[in-house]
Amino acid sequence: MRFGMRRGRTAVAAAVAAIAAATLLGAAPASADGDPNGNHDGNGNATRADHWGVITRNTIGSPVAALRDGPFGSFGVTGPSARPPYGQGSLGIEVADNSTTLSPPSEKVDFGNEVDFFGDRVRDLNRLGFHVFQTGENVTYGGPENMPNIRFEIDPNLSAHPMDNYSTMVWVPDASPVTNRWSPFLDATTTGYWYLTGNETVCNQAEQCTFDELKASLDDGGDEATILTAAVGKGRDHMWIGAVDGLRINNRVYDFEADGVRARRVG
Repeated sequence: MRFGMRRGRTAVAAAVAAIAAATLLGAAPASADGDPNGNHDGNGNATRADHWGVITRNTIGSPVAALRDGPFGSFGVTGPSARPPYGQGSLGIEVADNSTTLSPPSEKVDFGNEVDFFGDRVRDLNRLGFHVFQTGENVTYGGPENMPNIRFEIDPNLSAHPMDNYSTMVWVPDASPVTNRWSPFLDATTTGYWYLTGNETVCNQAEQCTFDELKASLDDGGDEATILTAAVGKGRDHMWIGAVDGLRINNRVYDFEADGVRARRVG
């Protein structure tokens, strides 16, 4: 009988301990960075980033923007440029140039995040870029600068246009220095050019600006320009089939993997 009582007390004590532990876990953030999903490693680096996917509002036609393994190669290519720069996956993008009944008939897709950057200040953007898998065929389809883009939907908050609360910041990269293999990091703050949609400032598609010029054009004495969404995209122009990895936004590199997006903290 005494043995049975001890077993009962042990079971009750274990249940109380389990309830206490569950209470403590529910009351505290899952990581030092306060990530509610607990998707961090022991150094506080995020190992999985939620809220990334195709931005449906910005999709035209039937394009593809899908997380995938590889690409590895092309055939005969070896060394670091023969595999994605982070992990073993990437964001595969496919758009067609003549597949819709619209004018123009080309497709468009944005793969991005409509949650985590909302309300951030545009002027705080300081490190941007990505790695790209460009092919010779893409160059044939649309020339050397037939490349994917980085796009930020923003509220420009310009004094000159107080009722206009929407524009898109677009980075157009220079030609990739290599084809049929992974490129080195392409720095969006020092290469290529930027423009704003909607003729918000002098930085439009006709008057290409550097990154610093674009940010300066948004500073007209009004409220701060703020970010709505961040994305990698392509279209509407030429057919393009390739991949992107290692999207950098300030001190995070977004590693696209087949099973999700991981955020790596960098200096």
